[in-house]
Amino acid sequence: MVKIARWNHDGATQSGFVDDGHCYALPAGQGVNTLLEAGLAETLARARETIASAAPLPLADVQLVAPLVPATIRDFVAFEEHVEGVRKSIDGVAGVLPEWYEAPTFYFTNPHTVTGPGEVIGIPAGCDELDFETEVAAVVGRVPGSDGRNLTAEGAHEHIFGYTILNDWSARDLQRREMKVSLGPCKGKDFANTLGPWIVTADEFEDRHDAEGFLPISMAVEVNGETIGQDLLSNMGWPFAELVAYASQDSVVRPGDVLGSGTCGSGCLAELWGRNGAKTPPPLKTGDVVRMTIEGIGSIENTVGPRREAVTRIPARPRPRNRVASAATSGI
Repeated sequence: MVKIARWNHDGATQSGFVDDGHCYALPAGQGVNTLLEAGLAETLARARETIASAAPLPLADVQLVAPLVPATIRDFVAFEEHVEGVRKSIDGVAGVLPEWYEAPTFYFTNPHTVTGPGEVIGIPAGCDELDFETEVAAVVGRVPGSDGRNLTAEGAHEHIFGYTILNDWSARDLQRREMKVSLGPCKGKDFANTLGPWIVTADEFEDRHDAEGFLPISMAVEVNGETIGQDLLSNMGWPFAELVAYASQDSVVRPGDVLGSGTCGSGCLAELWGRNGAKTPPPLKTGDVVRMTIEGIGSIENTVGPRREAVTRIPARPRPRNRVASAATSGI
């Protein structure tokens, strides 16, 4: 299994491969983006060479960080069960909108607030309902001869370089207000996304796809050691190749793009709140430990930190709808 990672050691961040409990750094000047630009086949060759030649560093002696600095992050909402439960929690309405079935839906989230495994995730200002979202993310790499535009599902499958775990942290009370304006989420989401612990290259999953291209691998999340939810990745409404293809339509996917699956069934608190009719289990609080485990990839774990105490909401100034400037303001 080829695992691509980034880690901190002796005051420096290095990139390379993890194998049999050891880290093997790429040569100076090379990083994960170098591998994504080289493509999967070349990366597999470099992994063999690097593991054979680089000095091994015990994994226990390093601190893993996010396995890449994403170019973009598109986060889909591809699990029907999640949509049904969280819609009841956020909008107070049962059922799934018919439009969800018509085509995949995603939003762009913040690549500048990506965190890694082990990092403390602070509660954003004004949030009393912190939540997690259990996801798998596909990482895009280069395919020779393709510009990543208007891909078919078959072509998009070749662009999937590997997979990692994504925790799309969510401030549900902030999100609930924002989405009433029919836009967003924005501050309910952009404060943190966790990726890790590494990227497992796509070839490791090739013989596990079913006839329609879905991956029946298990997904689970725990809070303070107690299982909250579990699901199979194959319960997505669309396989990852179709999500990547859809993202590329009249657009482009490039090496370093990250595409999240969306939250699996029972993979967040808000979905359970909608189903239970109450905030049980309760929102995350300072000191809680969230652990996500994906079969064939590994686990990420983060601790919730304190809430930032600040007032960030800025009320609008209602305007009188004047269409012509007065003499005093026009300078006449």
